[in-house]
Amino acid sequence: MTLAGKIESTIAIPGGVTVDKDGDTVRVKGPKGELSRNFAHPRVIVKVDEGEVTVSCEYPRVKEKAMVGTFAAHINNMIKGVTTGFSYGLKVVYSHFPMKVTAKGDHVEINNYMGGHAVRSAKIVGECKVKVNGADVTVEGISIEDCGQTAANLEKATSRGGFDKRTFQDGIYIVHKSHKVKE
Repeated sequence: MTLAGKIESTIAIPGGVTVDKDGDTVRVKGPKGELSRNFAHPRVIVKVDEGEVTVSCEYPRVKEKAMVGTFAAHINNMIKGVTTGFSYGLKVVYSHFPMKVTAKGDHVEINNYMGGHAVRSAKIVGECKVKVNGADVTVEGISIEDCGQTAANLEKATSRGGFDKRTFQDGIYIVHKSHKVKE
């Protein structure tokens, strides 16, 4: 909502979720876990009231208007993460040489990619859980940044430069994002 010389965005806090602010750090606790993030900006103010979080800026310039929207989106994602979580669905695609994908500790190993003997590895970021079920890979967690980066690491581990992607389609590809579902 824009008032004369002020821009403000308000996020409602659902039941079962608590939001605390300590300095510039905002902590969101919910049934699935806890997330914290630093929201430091000299002119953008994040305020936690009873039942809502307000992000505002007085006499904003264009970049500060953008920061208000960005901070509000991050807080919304944190609240959604601790209540429902995020999920990415990936598909293992190969034409001739079957790939073997296994999750081991803090990384995912990809064997026999394009018939090669070298083991490719993708890092699991943060507290994400990776489940492999045949040709389906699922990345789940409460942080959208960690889940998205883990899924991107899996895609990047099987990319080959210099080859036409329309012809050489072997790899691991994102096919589903839980936060992009149209309701």
